[in-house]
Amino acid sequence: MVTTTSVTADAVARVREDLRDQAPLVHCLTNLVVANFTANALLAAGASPAMTDTPEDAHVLAAGAGAVLVNLGTVTHASAEGMRASVTSAARAGRPWVLDPVAAGPLPWRTALAGDLLALAPPAVVRGNASEVLALTGGTGGRGVESTADPEQAWPAARSLAGTYALSVAVSGPVDLITDGERTVRVANGHPLMTRVTGVGCVLGALTAGCLAVTGDALLAATAATVLLTLAGEAAAARAPRPGSFATALLDQLDATDADRIRAGARLA
Repeated sequence: MVTTTSVTADAVARVREDLRDQAPLVHCLTNLVVANFTANALLAAGASPAMTDTPEDAHVLAAGAGAVLVNLGTVTHASAEGMRASVTSAARAGRPWVLDPVAAGPLPWRTALAGDLLALAPPAVVRGNASEVLALTGGTGGRGVESTADPEQAWPAARSLAGTYALSVAVSGPVDLITDGERTVRVANGHPLMTRVTGVGCVLGALTAGCLAVTGDALLAATAATVLLTLAGEAAAARAPRPGSFATALLDQLDATDADRIRAGARLA
C-alpha cells in the first residue's frame, strides 16, 4: 500500500472551507437524469453550478468557470460537440476539468469519446467506478453503469492512467481510492444508501470540479470531494434510512458538513 503523507484531514477541511468561502462557478456538462440533483448538490456544498452543453455557450462558460465537469451519462452527438468545445476552451484558459466516463467499456461510442477527450486535453481528474477506470486502459467495463470490479482491482490501471496523462484518478467503491500515480489515498467513509440513489456518483464528479477550483492539487481536490460527500452520506443515512428521504437528507448534509466534522470524522489511509 502506498499512502500519501500530504493529504490530511486538516488539508481536506481547508478545501471545504475554501469551497464555501469562494463559491466557485462549476460548469457541468452532465447527464439529463441527474442535472437537477447535481446542481442542487453543488449549491448545498457552497459552489455555483452552470448547466449547459450547447457548443455555442459551453465553450464560453468553460473559459470563465472555476472548473468544468464532463459526465458521459446521457451523451449525444450534439452534447459531445459541447464537451469537445468546453474541454478545448478550458485547456486554453488554464481551467481544470473532470472526466466522469459513465458506462465506459460496454458502450463503444462513449468509450471512444472518453479516449478522444483524454487525448484532446487531459483532465485534472478522472472520476469513475472501478470498471470504468479499467475500461479506459483496455478493459471491458462493467454492467451498464454498474461496476463489476472493486477499487483495489483497478489500482494498477488507475496508476497507469495517472502516469500516462499526468492526472489524478478517483475510483469509487466501498473504500474509495484516489491516486496520482505517486501518492495514493483511501477514503473509508460512506454508507450503502449512497448506491441506491441515482446520481450520487455524478455529484461526486461535480464536487471534485468544485474542489479543483479552489486548490491546485488534484489529488487533494478529489480526496476533499470524496470526504465531503461520504461524510454527508453517513449523516444523511442516520436521519433518513430510505432512499427517497435519503436523497433530500444528503443535500441537507452537504450543507451541514463543515470543516470541524471533516477533521473529526474523515477516515483516510
